[in-house]
Amino acid sequence: MRAKTSEDRKLLEIFDPIAEAQGLDIVRVRLMGSNKPGGARRLQIMAERKIDGDINVNQCARLSRAVSAYMDEHDPIAGEYILEVSSPGIDRPLTRLKDFETYEGLEARLELDRLAEGRKRFRGKLAGVEDDHVAIDLEGEEDTAMIPFAWIIDAKLVLTDELMKRGAEQRASRADDEDDEDEEFDDGFEDEEDFDDDDAANDDEEEDHKR
Repeated sequence: MRAKTSEDRKLLEIFDPIAEAQGLDIVRVRLMGSNKPGGARRLQIMAERKIDGDINVNQCARLSRAVSAYMDEHDPIAGEYILEVSSPGIDRPLTRLKDFETYEGLEARLELDRLAEGRKRFRGKLAGVEDDHVAIDLEGEEDTAMIPFAWIIDAKLVLTDELMKRGAEQRASRADDEDDEDEEFDDGFEDEEDFDDDDAANDDEEEDHKR
């Protein structure tokens, strides 16, 4: 689920070692079409720190510059694109088996690539992982569903009060991190508008480039 298409998977193979060198994990890569005919495509990279699953605006900027440097040299994408590097956000996608353990107890939505118990979509509280199966306590049902991770094509946390509280704590911690880094960080941008920190709206940090 970290990559959706064959093109995404090729890009993920490129970006994984770049992120690894910075102590980051790539959560998801998506190369999406333009909303306008003939417009630039969007290359979206979601990343987080290996140590705690968070990321700050400065780290997003560093990863964006490293990815841009590779793309400028090797040009693996034909045509124009806009690069967006961001955090996964509060109501984040769950793309790896370990994510379902990390966020156990929180509410999530899952979509499968096939029918299970007569449906493809499930919603409930995550109840851990067992033998490559995701456990989820479904709304209005007593039994815990065990869903093969390989069947899941999309999964995301649901924005609840509990999740909002956790997000607020992460933002406070992130603000402290950024204060500590201010003296040593040089973002390298001449124009502040090249970098958009829209944390209050969607908990993402983005840097857009057009090629």
